Amino acid sequence: MRLSIHSKVFLTLLLACVVVLTGSHTFVQWSFQRGLVEFADAREQERIARIIERLADIHQREGSWRPLIEDRRLWFYALNGRSDPWGEPRTAHPERGPFWMRETGSDPRAWPSQRWLDQLRQHERPAPLELRLMLLDAQGDILYGRSDLLAKTRRYLVEVEGRKIGELALLPGSPVPESAELHFRATLVDRLWIIALAMLLLAAVLAYPLSSRLVRPVRAVQGVARRLAAGDFSARVPTHGGDELARLGQDINALAAVLERNEQARRRWAADISHELRTPLALLRAELEALQDGVRPFDRDALDALHGDVLRLERLVDDLYQLTTTDFGALGYRFADCDITEILASDVDAFARTFREAGLTLEFDDTLGEPILIQADAQRLSQLFRNLLSNSLKYTDPGGGLYIRLRREAGRLVIDFQDSAPGVPAEDLPRLFERLYRVEGSRSRQTGGAGLGLAIAHNVVEAHGGTITAQAAPQGGLWICVTLPVKGTSA
Repeated sequence: MRLSIHSKVFLTLLLACVVVLTGSHTFVQWSFQRGLVEFADAREQERIARIIERLADIHQREGSWRPLIEDRRLWFYALNGRSDPWGEPRTAHPERGPFWMRETGSDPRAWPSQRWLDQLRQHERPAPLELRLMLLDAQGDILYGRSDLLAKTRRYLVEVEGRKIGELALLPGSPVPESAELHFRATLVDRLWIIALAMLLLAAVLAYPLSSRLVRPVRAVQGVARRLAAGDFSARVPTHGGDELARLGQDINALAAVLERNEQARRRWAADISHELRTPLALLRAELEALQDGVRPFDRDALDALHGDVLRLERLVDDLYQLTTTDFGALGYRFADCDITEILASDVDAFARTFREAGLTLEFDDTLGEPILIQADAQRLSQLFRNLLSNSLKYTDPGGGLYIRLRREAGRLVIDFQDSAPGVPAEDLPRLFERLYRVEGSRSRQTGGAGLGLAIAHNVVEAHGGTITAQAAPQGGLWICVTLPVKGTSA
């Protein structure tokens, strides 16, 4: 069974609460048990101190331990302090009192009696403090106790006015909580379980809406992703805050915006191509229909006109093909070490005669004067330079020219193409590298361009990790600046 994110978040929160509650419950129980034992031990020490005081008081009143040995009731009084042995006849029964006073055994001074000792050993339960105490005199002789148990005891001095009169020996064992404490511990444990279950139920009640709130942005992203997959690129994810889910929504929105722009560009691209192909085809059709109808004579001039229309259509199709191939980016390029100075100089030489015949000057200023190796596709670079040279040749007025300069700047190679008038309006400069975009006016379709040369140049430069920008040239024309990474530098 596959769980939804909502169920996983809910179960994760619930499991975390269970772990925290279990740990807290265990710690509270351990801490309470530890505190109860420490409390019982402290109370036991207080009781031992009171027993020592009563023993010292008995010794001081009687002048020796002999009355304590002869009258066992004094020993019981020293242990529990419940009755005043001097206020009652000495013949009173000392067996009245706690259970450990009701069994004397064959030897009254053997403490604890053999019956209670065997029972405690058999059940392995904590012994009352009174059964774990033995009394020795100042010389270490046993007054009440058992010699076989003395080795494991802890000794407490019994003194009168700074004089040692005996020792109280304590057998090892855990302090025995009183019945009220045991009842309190049992009640507390039961209430802790009730509190834990109540807190777990409360955690479940709170975790469900919290998990729903956490998953809500994910569902919104899921819905937007489905709309994007269906072609609705206007879908956006509502984002709030700055957490990971909000940043994911922002990334999805950025992706949707890019897809929307690409879809608009695709539609505009299809419309522009249709428009560009429709014009030469319409002219060609009109010429053919005029020949068919006999409006124009079928002679050499008519054939030349048709041939010119076919050539313009062929140039447009060729430009579209070149733009499509450059759209593949670096995957369609063959990079190798090449000298960009040599490539640019060769292309400039190829256009020198054409520029002279058009009445234009072509100047190449290689300020570096040395080979410059870069990782590039030499054929694509030549295509880039020839497009820029051809662009200036088409749009520059006679009497002007093109100035090309090669230089280094901040570890990168910069190539400037600056031609003379006419120029490009400032508002058209940012759109020069768009496909099929033409500047109205002097740089128009009348010169034969389809508005694809600079778009091809832009693709080639980007594939080489460089940049290309357009601005007004000092000579009054257009300044194209191409920046490329030199070999050994990062793009």
